[in-house]
Amino acid sequence: FQLQASGGGLVQSGGSLRLSCAAPGFALGFHATGWFRRAPGKEREGVSCIGSSGFRTYYADSVKGRFTISRDNAKNTVYLQMNSLKPEDTAIYYCAAQRTGRVRNDTPWDSIRAYDYWGQGTLVTVSS
Repeated sequence: FQLQASGGGLVQSGGSLRLSCAAPGFALGFHATGWFRRAPGKEREGVSCIGSSGFRTYYADSVKGRFTISRDNAKNTVYLQMNSLKPEDTAIYYCAAQRTGRVRNDTPWDSIRAYDYWGQGTLVTVSS
Protein backbone atom coordinates (compact mmCIF):
# COMPACT_ATOMS: atom_id res chain seq x y z
CA PHE A 1 0.00 0.00 0.00
CA GLN A 2 1.00 3.63 -0.26
CA LEU A 3 0.03 6.67 1.72
CA GLN A 4 -1.64 9.39 -0.32
CA ALA A 5 -0.86 13.04 0.39
CA SER A 6 -3.07 15.72 -1.13
CA GLY A 7 -4.05 19.33 -0.70
CA GLY A 8 -1.00 21.07 -2.04
CA GLY A 9 -1.16 24.04 -4.36
CA LEU A 10 -0.12 27.60 -5.00
CA VAL A 11 -0.80 30.15 -2.27
CA GLN A 12 0.34 33.66 -1.51
CA SER A 13 2.58 34.45 1.42
CA GLY A 14 0.47 34.65 4.57
CA GLY A 15 -2.10 32.26 3.21
CA SER A 16 -3.22 28.83 4.40
CA LEU A 17 -3.48 25.29 3.11
CA ARG A 18 -4.58 22.03 4.64
CA LEU A 19 -2.83 18.85 3.60
CA SER A 20 -4.40 15.43 3.98
CA CYS A 21 -2.78 12.03 4.28
CA ALA A 22 -5.03 9.09 3.46
CA ALA A 23 -4.24 5.40 3.54
CA PRO A 24 -6.69 3.25 1.60
CA GLY A 25 -6.56 -0.33 2.80
CA PHE A 26 -4.26 0.52 5.69
CA ALA A 27 -5.35 1.20 9.27
CA LEU A 28 -3.51 4.47 9.64
CA GLY A 29 -5.18 5.01 13.00
CA PHE A 30 -2.84 2.46 14.59
CA HIS A 31 0.32 4.22 13.46
CA ALA A 32 2.20 7.31 14.47
CA THR A 33 2.24 9.53 11.39
CA GLY A 34 4.51 12.32 10.29
CA TRP A 35 4.90 14.99 7.64
CA PHE A 36 8.16 15.72 5.90
CA ARG A 37 9.11 18.17 3.21
CA ARG A 38 11.85 18.60 0.65
CA ALA A 39 12.58 22.06 -0.61
CA PRO A 40 14.51 22.57 -3.87
CA GLY A 41 18.17 21.81 -3.31
CA LYS A 42 17.67 20.74 0.29
CA GLU A 43 17.45 17.53 2.26
CA ARG A 44 14.14 16.09 3.33
CA GLU A 45 13.23 17.46 6.75
CA GLY A 46 10.70 16.50 9.38
CA VAL A 47 7.84 18.97 9.79
CA SER A 48 5.51 17.37 12.32
CA CYS A 49 4.47 14.07 13.84
CA ILE A 50 1.44 12.78 15.74
CA GLY A 51 0.89 9.65 17.78
CA SER A 52 -1.92 7.26 16.95
CA SER A 53 -4.18 8.63 19.69
CA GLY A 54 -3.60 12.20 18.64
CA PHE A 55 -2.49 13.36 22.07
CA ARG A 56 1.24 13.60 21.42
CA THR A 57 2.45 15.94 18.71
CA TYR A 58 5.83 17.22 17.58
CA TYR A 59 6.83 20.17 15.41
CA ALA A 60 9.94 21.50 13.78
CA ASP A 61 10.96 24.85 15.22
CA SER A 62 10.47 26.47 11.82
CA VAL A 63 6.73 25.71 11.80
CA LYS A 64 5.76 25.93 15.49
CA GLY A 65 2.83 28.24 16.01
CA ARG A 66 1.92 28.18 12.31
CA PHE A 67 1.26 24.53 11.49
CA THR A 68 -1.07 22.13 13.29
CA ILE A 69 -1.12 18.38 12.86
CA SER A 70 -4.27 16.43 13.65
CA ARG A 71 -5.95 13.17 12.78
CA ASP A 72 -9.40 11.73 12.32
CA ASN A 73 -9.05 7.99 12.81
CA ALA A 74 -12.67 7.42 11.85
CA LYS A 75 -11.74 8.81 8.42
CA ASN A 76 -8.33 7.15 8.43
CA THR A 77 -6.76 10.50 7.66
CA VAL A 78 -4.05 12.75 9.09
CA TYR A 79 -4.06 16.47 8.41
CA LEU A 80 -1.53 19.27 8.39
CA GLN A 81 -3.09 22.71 8.70
CA MET A 82 -0.59 25.29 7.48
CA ASN A 83 -1.22 28.93 8.31
CA SER A 84 0.85 32.08 7.82
CA LEU A 85 2.72 30.40 5.00
CA LYS A 86 6.06 31.80 3.92
CA PRO A 87 7.99 31.41 0.65
CA GLU A 88 10.50 29.23 2.52
CA ASP A 89 7.70 26.72 3.15
CA THR A 90 7.73 25.93 -0.56
CA ALA A 91 8.48 22.22 -0.90
CA ILE A 92 7.13 18.83 -1.75
CA TYR A 93 5.34 17.54 1.34
CA TYR A 94 5.26 13.85 2.17
CA CYS A 95 3.40 11.88 4.79
CA ALA A 96 4.86 8.80 6.40
CA ALA A 97 3.86 6.28 9.04
CA GLN A 98 5.78 4.45 11.73
CA ARG A 99 5.21 0.79 12.55
CA THR A 100 4.01 1.64 16.04
CA GLY A 101 1.14 3.70 17.36
CA ARG A 102 3.29 5.39 19.96
CA VAL A 103 5.89 7.70 18.46
CA ARG A 104 9.20 5.84 18.58
CA ASN A 105 11.63 6.94 21.26
CA ASP A 106 14.64 5.06 19.90
CA THR A 107 14.87 7.29 16.83
CA PRO A 108 14.15 11.03 16.58
CA TRP A 109 10.65 11.71 15.30
CA ASP A 110 12.09 13.87 12.50
CA SER A 111 14.42 11.18 11.22
CA ILE A 112 13.34 9.40 8.05
CA ARG A 113 14.70 6.21 9.66
CA ALA A 114 11.78 6.26 12.12
CA TYR A 115 9.26 5.69 9.34
CA ASP A 116 8.45 2.53 7.42
CA TYR A 117 5.65 3.63 5.11
CA TRP A 118 5.74 6.55 2.73
CA GLY A 119 3.51 8.18 0.19
CA GLN A 120 4.06 10.29 -2.88
CA GLY A 121 4.38 13.97 -2.21
CA THR A 122 2.16 16.95 -2.78
CA LEU A 123 3.67 20.23 -3.96
CA VAL A 124 3.18 23.39 -1.93
CA THR A 125 4.28 26.64 -3.54
CA VAL A 126 4.16 29.89 -1.59
CA SER A 127 4.59 33.05 -3.62
CA SER A 128 5.95 36.25 -2.14
